[in-house]
Amino acid sequence: MSNFGPTITCYYFPPEDVNKNWHKNAQKLAQTHRVYYNSNMLKKLALIINPIAGKGQYASDMPSMVDLFCKNGYSVTIYMTQKKGDAKAFARMYAQEYETVVCCGGDGTLSETVNGLMGLKNPPPLGYIPVGTVNDFANSLGLPKNLKKAADIILEGHPMAIDIGMLGDAYFTYIAAFGAFTDVSYTTPQEAKNILGHLAYILQGMSRLSDIPPCRAAIQYRQGALEDDYIFGGVTNSMSVAGLVKLSPDTVSLTDGLFEVLLVKSPKNLADYQKIIGSLLTREYDPACVTFLHTSEITFQFDTPIPWTLDGENGGKHESVAIRNLQGRLLVLT
Repeated sequence: MSNFGPTITCYYFPPEDVNKNWHKNAQKLAQTHRVYYNSNMLKKLALIINPIAGKGQYASDMPSMVDLFCKNGYSVTIYMTQKKGDAKAFARMYAQEYETVVCCGGDGTLSETVNGLMGLKNPPPLGYIPVGTVNDFANSLGLPKNLKKAADIILEGHPMAIDIGMLGDAYFTYIAAFGAFTDVSYTTPQEAKNILGHLAYILQGMSRLSDIPPCRAAIQYRQGALEDDYIFGGVTNSMSVAGLVKLSPDTVSLTDGLFEVLLVKSPKNLADYQKIIGSLLTREYDPACVTFLHTSEITFQFDTPIPWTLDGENGGKHESVAIRNLQGRLLVLT
């Protein structure tokens, strides 16, 4: 693993009474999801940590968190990311060697880890300890921000087979989007995120409102087709976008094989702006300015290449985009 910088491996000496039902549950899970399992094997856990996410708050809790994993029967390999792309590369190259992979970071670190795991035929279950600024995906799963509680959830081992989105050859867990607010996450400096937290996203988003150009998009989805000028388009599997745009929990499922798609038309006057803001705040969408739909597949065709974001990270510019839902493709411990 020297290509990825230093790692730490923590071994354990299992007490006699540790997790007596663990092997039984693991065998059942392996049979259900076609994962290899050997009861004589030492349980191995890979802990991928982004050291700069969320003010580095993991640091004070990491010893007790690792100790908790070890006391519950795991040998833990800790990997500290050093640069963008490390989490993806580590997960893709080494995750198959572990029974569980745990990501400790923000939405971007999670997205990288998922992209690495999706390159495997049978990826191991993923645990998530959210320490980012907004943590859209963790909020949708109801995961706690307290590191000890998040680690407890991983150890309880209740796997949820969640949907994963695919755009081209890239994967996303909770959003692929263009237009307003979609580049807030990756254009907001990390220092500002760490100091100001969620306020940094709001300030950055508000500063961009006057710069939002509309884009013409021809859209096709399983139930129909649309064409209009839009200032925002989001293909989501989450209840919020950068903590700014909220969706109703009643309309969102992470396991149904369907995306929630939100399209905001370009406002022509002040009244249209007010309708848009009202629709987003009340979640009662006025079809004259906001379109909300569910679909498993959707395509976008633009006149010129348009910037996209995938899970809050730069997703490149695309003139033509095809997105599909991979239902139940990844096991996440919740």
